[in-house]
Amino acid sequence: MNLSVGIVGLPNVGKSTTFNALTRAQNAESANYPFCTIEPNKAFVPVPDIRLKELAKIVKPQKILHSLIEFVDIAGLVKGASKGEGLGNKFLSNIREAEIILHIVRCFDDDNISHVEGVVDPIRDVEIINTELILADIEQLNKKIQKLTKDLKSNTKGAKESLEMAQNLLEHLNKNLSANSFEDKENPYYKSLIKELRLLSAKEVIYGANVDEAHLIKDNEYIVKLREYAAKNKHELIKLCAKIEEEMIALSDEDSNELLKSLGAQDSGLEQIIRVSFSKLGVINYFTAGDIEVRSWTIKNGSKAPQAAGVIHNDFEKGFIKAEVISYEDFIKYGGEAKAKEAGKLRLEGKDYVVKDGDLMHFRFNV
Repeated sequence: MNLSVGIVGLPNVGKSTTFNALTRAQNAESANYPFCTIEPNKAFVPVPDIRLKELAKIVKPQKILHSLIEFVDIAGLVKGASKGEGLGNKFLSNIREAEIILHIVRCFDDDNISHVEGVVDPIRDVEIINTELILADIEQLNKKIQKLTKDLKSNTKGAKESLEMAQNLLEHLNKNLSANSFEDKENPYYKSLIKELRLLSAKEVIYGANVDEAHLIKDNEYIVKLREYAAKNKHELIKLCAKIEEEMIALSDEDSNELLKSLGAQDSGLEQIIRVSFSKLGVINYFTAGDIEVRSWTIKNGSKAPQAAGVIHNDFEKGFIKAEVISYEDFIKYGGEAKAKEAGKLRLEGKDYVVKDGDLMHFRFNV
C-alpha cells in the first residue's frame, strides 16, 4: 500500500528542514540558496499511536512496531517549473508518485534567509505552486485528449464519455482551477482519468505553515491570511516551526515535551502532520499483540477481515478461516486477551467482517 506524502514548496521555505525533523536525521541537506535539494530524499516515518504503548504495558513484548508513512522531500519549485524552469518537470514527476501533497509555506520574516520572490507573501507563494501543478496537468490532459480522439475514431468502448470528461476537466483547469475543485468528481470517468494520469492538482493538500518561534502560538498576519485561504479551499493547515522541530532531533522525548510546553504548544507540529496525513490517506490500523512484538498494521478503511489478513501474508488471505477479534478498548479494560475472553469480549468473525480501527486480531487460516 502506497502511503506517500510529497513535501513541496518554493526554494528556501523550510522543506528540507522539515524533512530532517520528520525523519529525526540530518540526511537532507538544507542551505540558504535555491535548489539545495536536487534528488528527492525519501524516508519512512513511524506514525505516532499512543495505543501501542498502552498495549505494550500489558503484553510486555520484545519490541513495538509502528505503522509507517513515506515522506518525500522534493526540490523547490519556481515559476515556469511546468515548462522546465529550475529543475522543472523532473520534480513534478516526483510529486505525481505521492498520494498527498504537504505544501510548506514560509510565514516568517528573516533578512538572513533569502526568498526567491524577494519578499514573503504566503498566498502568492501558494498560488505560484498551484499554477505550476495545474499547468503540468493541462499538458498531461492535452496528451490524453489526443489519444482519446483517436480512440473515438476507432470506436473504442467508453472513448466518447472519457473524451467528454477530459474536455470538461481541461476547460476547468484552463480557468486556473485545480482538479480537486472539479464539481463532477464522483463521475467514474473522472475517477478513471485521475487514476491513470495521477493529476497533481487532484491530490489532497496539507499546508505546513512554517513560522518563527515567536508566532508558534499566536498567529501573525501571514498565518491569518493563509488560514483563510486554506479554509476557503477546504485544505488542512498545520502550523510548525521547522527550526525548533529540527533542534528537537537531538533531544529525548521527555526533553522535547518540556520544550514544547515552555513554548505553549501541546504537541509537535510534525506529529500533527503525520497524523493528518495518515488520516487523509483513508486508512486505519489494526493490531497484533504477542510476546515477540506489538504491531500496528495499516489497511484501507472498509477492508474486510481476509484483506486485513493479507497485509501480514498472502497465505493468510488465501486460506482465511476466521478472525479472533477484541476491540482495543476491551483489551485495555480487561487487562489483556485472557480476561477479555473470559468476559466474552473475544469474537470470532468471518469473511464479511469489516475491520474497525483499533481491533486486535488473530487469524485462523489453512493453506
